[in-house]
Amino acid sequence: MAKIAIIETGGKQYLVTQDTVLNVEKISDSEKAGSKITFDKVLLTDDGNETKVGSPYVEGAKVSAELIEQGKADKVTVIRYRQKSRYFKKRGHRQPYTKIRITQV
Repeated sequence: MAKIAIIETGGKQYLVTQDTVLNVEKISDSEKAGSKITFDKVLLTDDGNETKVGSPYVEGAKVSAELIEQGKADKVTVIRYRQKSRYFKKRGHRQPYTKIRITQV
């Protein structure tokens, strides 16, 4: 059985295994493609024999990842409209993200 872990980043939790590719919340502007990232907020680890659950985090557990790219997601259009009152607002938003590949659990 493969090693799994649950990590927390950007206020969200992700279930990861070796070589998992994820889009997470933007990490930092200073990071470049190919740089290494370490997540120390690990909530759960499982290696097939033993499961460790943190309270809230597992002591000494780390997950390593490699940054693939940083970008923006597709545009989401938000329209607010009230009929009969001449109220119309149209806004767009592109959420920034960081694409990572898990290298070591």
